Amino acid sequence: MSDLLERLRGRGWRMTAQRRVVAEVLDGEHVHLTADEVHARAVERLPEISRATVYNTLGELVSLGEVLEVATDRRAKRYDPNAHRPHQHLVCARCGTIRDVHPAGNPLADLPDTERFGFTVSDVEVTYRGICPNCASA
Repeated sequence: MSDLLERLRGRGWRMTAQRRVVAEVLDGEHVHLTADEVHARAVERLPEISRATVYNTLGELVSLGEVLEVATDRRAKRYDPNAHRPHQHLVCARCGTIRDVHPAGNPLADLPDTERFGFTVSDVEVTYRGICPNCASA
């Protein structure tokens, strides 16, 4: 069983066939699918699943904090099931491929007090950008 499915079961989330399929599609460490990609893969497993059900389920998973909504540039939002392990993202500037990365150090602690402007900082997002090997070789 996937980590996401285990977390959802632990929360007592009602596991319909449609919800299960969406959670299974999202399983994996470097999964960053758009809603349309989730729907296309879900239809392969459960042909009758509707686009609205996929969008609603993704919205619920984001609201529960079980999936992260990742927006990079002006591209479609992507959904990241790696919501409980702190990480940053590495994004290809050409094709939009996203990989989870775990840099050393603590980016939250790296912000000096003089740069916090009185904010109580609770979270940080760092996005590394570059060109992936596939795009570099094309």
